[in-house]
Order: sequence, then structure tokens, then C-alpha cells
Amino acid sequence: MQDGTTSVSRSTRRQFLRTVGAAGLGVLGAACAGEPRSAAPVAGAPADVVRIGYVSPETGPLAAFGAADRFVVGALAEHFAANPIEVGGRPHRVEIVTRDSQSDANRAADVATGLVLADGVHLMLVSGTSDTANAVADQCEAAGVPCVATAIPWQSWIYGRGGRPDAGFAWTYLFGWGLEDVQAVYADMWDQIATNRTVGALWVNDTDGLTWGNPEAGLPAAIAQRGYTLVGPGNYVRGTRDFTPQIREFRDAGAEVLLGACGPADFTAFWRQAVEQGYRPKIATIGKGIHVPATVAEIGPSAVNLATEVGWSPNHPFTSSLTGQSAADLAAAFTAATGAAWAQPIGFAHALFEVAVAALVAAGSVEDRRGIADALAALRLDTVVGPLDFAAGPARGVATIPLVGGQWRPGQSAPYELVVVSNARHPQIPVGGAVEPLRGPVR
Repeated sequence: MQDGTTSVSRSTRRQFLRTVGAAGLGVLGAACAGEPRSAAPVAGAPADVVRIGYVSPETGPLAAFGAADRFVVGALAEHFAANPIEVGGRPHRVEIVTRDSQSDANRAADVATGLVLADGVHLMLVSGTSDTANAVADQCEAAGVPCVATAIPWQSWIYGRGGRPDAGFAWTYLFGWGLEDVQAVYADMWDQIATNRTVGALWVNDTDGLTWGNPEAGLPAAIAQRGYTLVGPGNYVRGTRDFTPQIREFRDAGAEVLLGACGPADFTAFWRQAVEQGYRPKIATIGKGIHVPATVAEIGPSAVNLATEVGWSPNHPFTSSLTGQSAADLAAAFTAATGAAWAQPIGFAHALFEVAVAALVAAGSVEDRRGIADALAALRLDTVVGPLDFAAGPARGVATIPLVGGQWRPGQSAPYELVVVSNARHPQIPVGGAVEPLRGPVR
């Protein structure tokens, strides 16, 4: 694996245990030392404990996706301290054990192994793109530990781990969206701007980029069916800092639509060079790279009207099954606590714990791993990111959320804010404006 992101360990349970036995539990514990535990015991707290592991990228090139985790975990630790969960008729205090994947799949797999064997978690939660989620889920699948991931396309989750949609996995579950949802949202925005229907494809060579660009499982076939022509030089290496070949090809082809699946640092580098080299599409839809306001602020004024998929916002009409907070309440609490603008990962991180608690309560025992997994497989739950139904598909063990489209605009309380502009498939989510073109011609 050249950059640590394109391949994921798919060890069997026997290999998993043999590897850990050779390394020793002490090494695993040391590898995770110094990272915090949340929801510590308080006076009068129940004796029974449920341990939930949580892995996300707090540092590294994908850290933007984990920036809200400290707030979410801290707020829910306080909630659980005051509201122990009832499992099997007994109150349980909740201990949340967090780990940083450092934006690296190998590190993610290592800390997941430690959480399972050294910390003894009953349930694993993971977020922060497929780079982290797939690696953690593979370790849980090998160890027979229930796991829930979020906020990635199910195709990256299933195919990126060597699975099949009709079979799913025995222990690991996902709620997010599908590339069919992304394609529908993007195409709805494209169709509202007059272009020559030529699309420049900017794919990174990680699990997401390879899946998005896959001729069968990805977007190319659906794009062609809608009458758009896809151009591009193929997947680039993550961490590339000279995008001249891609920009030249898009500019020479007159690609008035830009489609991307790349990380924040990569897209920032690409977009700055595109501006310098005179490439300016009429509309740009970028997955993964511009989900959070910190990335957009770093890009600056040229980011205005960049578009992306939106899985959660303060205007989503949904409420937490745990705290009763609306999406707007949750976003406002984050801003009040941190001084930062809301970001999509807040809602997904919160919803992970909604799913975890519902599954634990339904299972009736924190020690019944199979019961927890079966509860997840059958779970139907209204959450702050929308209604989830893990039994409905589109793939086994996968629940989807309502996906809409948004563009970055100058903000009032923050330099830039993500405004919903496309809700054709989910009109219950209000729009805040119309689709607008990027300013400047393709040259």
C-alpha cells in the first residue's frame, strides 16, 4: 500500500488472534496509552458498565472529519452520567473509550484491536471516511464484535472490504448513503446550470476514489446515462501536490462540470492551482473534500458556490432519540461550546450513539454480542440525521439517510456556510437558496 489508504487488512479471526498473541496485550495497551476515557464513574453511578469504543481521525490529513468528536463525546458523556441506560432491566453507566486513527488505515486497525482485546468494549463505533471506518470494521468482523460506522457511501463500505450487497457482514453495520444518492443529487444540481455536459473527474486512489470511479459500482455509468461525458486522467496518488496534468486535461477538454472524490488537503491544493492556471468550471461537485467549513475557509473566496452532498444540517427536520435535541439545537450547542461553525460530522457522530443505545437496549445484555448484532440488523430508529432502517437495505446491514445538495456561500456568523440548494428527492428538508454557477469562464 503506497500511501496507507488504498488497502485494508482482511485478516481472519485466527490471524487476528495470532497477531495479537504475538504482540502481547501490553503492547496494544501501550499503543493506545494517553488517550482519554469519557463518562468516568461518579458518586451513586450504577455498578454495571457498558463500554463503547469510538475511533475517528482526530489528527492527520482527515482530521477535519473528527474535529467535532470531542464535543459530541463530551456532551454525551455528561448526558449518560445523568441518564444511565437501561439494559436488561438494569441501569448501566456508559464508558466511552476514544481512539485517534491519525487518518491512517493501519493505525485504525491497530487501535481497534486494542479496544477489543485490551479495553474489552462491548460495541464499536467509527466515523471519518472509509480510510478509518473500513479498517476498524474489518478488525471487528474478525473478532466478532458488533460495530457501527457512518457517513460513507455503502459501496465503499461493501466493495472496499471485499463484500457483497446481498450478504453484508456478520458483525458490522453502516448508516450513510449510496453513490446512487450522490449521483442523483449532483445531477440535479448540474442540470440547473447550462453547461456543455462535459465532466472532469478528479478521483484519488483510496477506497472512496476507486469506488466512485469504478465503471460498474461507481458513478461513470449513471453519468453517461444522463447524457454527460466523463473525462480525466485516472486516479491520482493521495498527497499529490502538483495537479497540472489533471488541470490541463480538464481545461483542454473544456470540462464545464467538475466531479471529485478527494480529501480536504488534496482538493485545496488542486483548486488553488486550478485558479492559478485558468481552469474554472461552471459547477463543481466535490465529495469528501469540502464537507467541513475549516477546509472552505482555508480555500478562501474562490470556494464560493463549490457544491457537495449534505447529509446533515441545522435545518434538517429531525430530532435526537437520546437527548430530544433538534438538529438546530445540536448545531447551536456545538457553536456555543466551541465558538466554531457547525459541520456535518456533528450530526453523524451523535447519531452513532443513538444507534448504539437503541441496539444495546433491544439486545437486553451488554455481554450478548450476537444479540447486539442481531438488534442492529433489525433496527428501525428515528435519529437526528433522519429515520434509519437497517433491515430495508439497499444492502444487507446498511441504512440510508436522506441526502440533499448544498453550496458554500458567504456566511453571517461564519466566513462561509453550507446552504442546501437541491432537495428534489427529499423536499421535507428545506432549501436555503437556488443553485448558482461558479464565477469565471473555463479557459
